[in-house]
Amino acid sequence: MPRGLILRSVLAAVLFAVAVVPGWTLGDMAEGRTGEPLLDWAVTCGWSGAVVAAVAPWCSYRARDGWLGAVPIYGWYLAGLLSWRLASLPLRDWEPRPDELWRARWLSGELVGYWRSDRRPPRPVTAVRRPADARRTR
Repeated sequence: MPRGLILRSVLAAVLFAVAVVPGWTLGDMAEGRTGEPLLDWAVTCGWSGAVVAAVAPWCSYRARDGWLGAVPIYGWYLAGLLSWRLASLPLRDWEPRPDELWRARWLSGELVGYWRSDRRPPRPVTAVRRPADARRTR
């Protein structure tokens, strides 16, 4: 079943804090040791970009698009969006990208309006083999 609004919101807020707060902390420590405010921004945005790039493929973004997480302010927006999407997994309320359609399926019944995506690739189709030299009977 899909998560309720309150549970999903709390989970998304926790995921956002886990994604952003360590970068802020490391940035503040770097600025405190060096006295360079630009180093604070570089560390904070670099951390945000790395986290967003790591999580992006799970949320229908490409990893290379996830590196936009290193852009100041926009990276935190992207981290918030991906946190909201991560909070609903394994069910998705957004359409998959065209290159992910091979592993996504539209759900019906009580879960109509949601997608389910499996991370593993599909199993290859194997041909049915007949015994080559078997005698046929009538």
